[in-house]
Amino acid sequence: MYYPEEIVEEVRAKNDIVDVVSGYVKLQKKGGNYWACCPFHGEKTPSFSVSGSKQMYHCFGCGVSGNVYTFVMKYENYTFPEAVRLLAERAGVRLPEVEYSEEQKARANRRARLLEVNKEAAKFFYFQLRSPHGTVGYQYLQKRELADETMHRFGLGYAGKNGAELVQYLRSKGFEDDLIKEAGLANFSERHGLVSQFWNRVMYPIQDANNRVIGFGGRVMGDGEPKYLNSPETPVFDKRRNLYGLNFARTARSGNIILCEGYMDVIAMHQAGFTQAVASLGTAFTPEQANLLKRYTDNVLLAYDSDGAGVKAALRGIGILREAGLTGKVINMKPYKDPDEFMKALGKEAFQERINQAENSFFFEIRILEGQYDMNDPESKTKFHREIAKKLCEFSEDLERDNYLQAVAEKYFIGIENLRRLVATYAAQTGLAKPVERPKSGVRQKNKPEENAKKSQRLLITWITDEPSLYEKIKKYITVDDFTEELYRKVAERLFADMDAGNFNPAGIISTFEDAEEQHEAAELFNTSLPELGTKQEREKAFHDILLAVKKNSYEYFSARLGSDVNALNQVIEGKKALEELAKLHISLD
Repeated sequence: MYYPEEIVEEVRAKNDIVDVVSGYVKLQKKGGNYWACCPFHGEKTPSFSVSGSKQMYHCFGCGVSGNVYTFVMKYENYTFPEAVRLLAERAGVRLPEVEYSEEQKARANRRARLLEVNKEAAKFFYFQLRSPHGTVGYQYLQKRELADETMHRFGLGYAGKNGAELVQYLRSKGFEDDLIKEAGLANFSERHGLVSQFWNRVMYPIQDANNRVIGFGGRVMGDGEPKYLNSPETPVFDKRRNLYGLNFARTARSGNIILCEGYMDVIAMHQAGFTQAVASLGTAFTPEQANLLKRYTDNVLLAYDSDGAGVKAALRGIGILREAGLTGKVINMKPYKDPDEFMKALGKEAFQERINQAENSFFFEIRILEGQYDMNDPESKTKFHREIAKKLCEFSEDLERDNYLQAVAEKYFIGIENLRRLVATYAAQTGLAKPVERPKSGVRQKNKPEENAKKSQRLLITWITDEPSLYEKIKKYITVDDFTEELYRKVAERLFADMDAGNFNPAGIISTFEDAEEQHEAAELFNTSLPELGTKQEREKAFHDILLAVKKNSYEYFSARLGSDVNALNQVIEGKKALEELAKLHISLD
């Protein structure tokens, strides 16, 4: 749900950003701000700044900006309502109760009960593993070289040799048979009644990103079939939209997420310190899981099995990642089958080297493709080169395609112009991509006028925010309508109204946007890098030029709309007058 603006602002005002951020990273005061190494990207020199006066943060390295809400959202991977709830609890602010219809209440209560029965089942399995009945399961996990701490962290358990025990336990805790069945914890048969399908198995509780148990995976002890058995789909468990280990990986701060095939691979990697590892849930990697990963990272490393099935899965996964706009790389497991075997044999340092050497996903695809051709046979080699050209057509962006074209030509000793012509031929035939248009000279293109206009508007908002006293000197000449970008205009409207009322509160403006992307863009408006100038005269000239650029763009914007916008004429008349006055005006920065 979304909370009333006054509640959102009250919660924000009662959570000082310096106090909140210092709970996550170590801040050091320098000048008027606090500094730290950015928690959102790797760096050795602090470039992450927290401003107590603005109640905002900004990283001069990776460019992230925001207020206390966006910090919590980004660090904890929370939604906006989740961040409001966390900070409200921190500040002791009572949030309004959610009003649900009777149908919504019933559905919410049912979901809550399903989560409760799963949690209780996880407790049952957990204690079974640590009882005399669970010796076989505990010895199996010890043989897999898992420490007690790791077993505890992942809540590993054991389902005894009688499928009725779990049902009896859950009934004793007050859970109805239909709820136990709906949670996927048991099935009904005429011969045995309600019994669990989970028995004689080591149990892996599956948690969602918020650490709630939503299902289970079970590994049989001995030679029974199936080897692995997962919970069926339920109202709280959607295999396509969840990933094993994501509840830990989402806060790993490693700059990437490692995608594995199995539970044990994830657990072994976390035990070794690679807490960014996740795995799909008994199904092939899905587009929904790729979109889930995109919330937390742009870079995914595939740590799939090195056998034929693993290679096929990796090739399929690469396509899904690319479609989702994620960068994919492939970790080489050879001579071992999977991450679990690799870690036991060679250890953490060797695996880190494999991460550092992870192969670009496109070159992985080409290398696998190469294995299908006889490179000593000219005809077969030519066919291979044609397939490379077809693969290059899959890049829709000219620059990216041309960069890969050059790299492939160099790697496989192909004449670059020959390969370029081949790509152009297939592109024209299939319509998959158009040939790269190469510039006729080395002269760099200038920024487009609209980008220059946006930049000057960003600079003006940042400068006014940094030096609020300037607003009184320029408000006669600049209006909200001079900000021609819709989001910029909304920010300026609120900023100017607050300053007219004597209420300087840029951090509060960010929270008025519900969409996370809009919050990020609004935050950037207050943290644009201003020109570094030495003398007062240079700074005054730079500010005057920015002011003039904003007004000039506004004048041209409304002039172009004279025929279609009834308000444009007044804007043009007033704009021209203001432009003439601004051109002669000297604004002191004192």
